[in-house]
Amino acid sequence: MASAMLIVVLLAMAPSVVLASDPSPLQDFCVADKASPVLVNGFVCKNPMDVNAEDFFFSGLNKPGNTNNRLGSNVTAVDVNKIAGLNTLGISLARIDFAPYGLNPPHTHPRATEVLTVIEGTLHVGFVTSNPQNRLIFKVLNAGDVFVFPKGLIHFQFNRGHKNAVAIAGLSSQNPGVITVANAVFGSNPKIDESVLAKAFQVDKKVIDYLQSQFWMDNNN
Repeated sequence: MASAMLIVVLLAMAPSVVLASDPSPLQDFCVADKASPVLVNGFVCKNPMDVNAEDFFFSGLNKPGNTNNRLGSNVTAVDVNKIAGLNTLGISLARIDFAPYGLNPPHTHPRATEVLTVIEGTLHVGFVTSNPQNRLIFKVLNAGDVFVFPKGLIHFQFNRGHKNAVAIAGLSSQNPGVITVANAVFGSNPKIDESVLAKAFQVDKKVIDYLQSQFWMDNNN
């Protein structure tokens, strides 16, 4: 009886496992109707008769992003929020600009695998595997090189050169999301209790206080 019940449970779970990704289109397209008050996983479809070429178009990816910031990098995302026609298609992209020694800091995309192509310059890139190994897999990329960051894993890109660098990233979600590790841990709102972080990082509470105050100021300026 227990075996039969286990089989039933596993079969019931199977569809949810298969569907654990961006929703697939059931028609030619489902252009996002961002004005709709209806809440769904993604966006409801605009009337196909109201769709035009602008719903599938974005201009400006040839323009460098502003890297005049502390990190020396800028991400120009082209996702469903920029191109409504990406809704249900499970894909998006981004341009990443780096000043000399600019960094796209350790972060993760909870809903997407990323494939990165270096267009210009040299980048030191890598990702960290999950517990318990926490293995760093990294490589130095030059123009024309391609590197893959598996879905959900923490990764980074660093311009180790004296010149600007540019990369294009493709992501396997219309809305991949991004969680920057330092921002999430030290810049959360409200703040994570300093005792929690002090114990987790094995540092004095004064260090945590300093880091949280710095991230709070950055996020509120």
